[in-house]
Amino acid sequence: MFNILYSTKIILFLLILFYFINNSFAVRTQSVAVKGKLLCGQAPARNVRVKLFDEDSGPDPDDLLEAGYSDASGNFQLKGSTVETTNIDVVLKVYHDCDDGIKPGSRKIKFKIPNSYVTEGQNPKKVFDIGTLNLETVFASEERELIVNKKRRNILFNWENELIDDIIF
Repeated sequence: MFNILYSTKIILFLLILFYFINNSFAVRTQSVAVKGKLLCGQAPARNVRVKLFDEDSGPDPDDLLEAGYSDASGNFQLKGSTVETTNIDVVLKVYHDCDDGIKPGSRKIKFKIPNSYVTEGQNPKKVFDIGTLNLETVFASEERELIVNKKRRNILFNWENELIDDIIF
């Protein structure tokens, strides 16, 4: 009985070891690129924060692939790469204040990028064009987020918890 149990543990250990060794050689660089145009009503949405992430599940944190801002015409383009053993799940996050009043934080919307636009290697071989998005649209899965910059931020509220001043130092 002891020998069978011992043999089973050894076999299980070897299988787990083989699995990890096999997967460690499957690490590969994957890349993606996204572009689009942002509007707030009829006007270009200028200086809107956009971020490209590899969204991971479990204890592995999401990987920021690239971050930037839309230009004066509302256009943006992001590209990034990461090294992973599994296929990356890319999302574009857009943080904006279009049609938002003076509420604290920003509206955050998320778009899943199709897997067919993820390519092997450091430089993306395709660009996913998300098209023109009017940020006045209220998306079903929309969230709010207080964006923390590297700059120190001082947000002031009045007694009714309304934003009265937002100063960036």
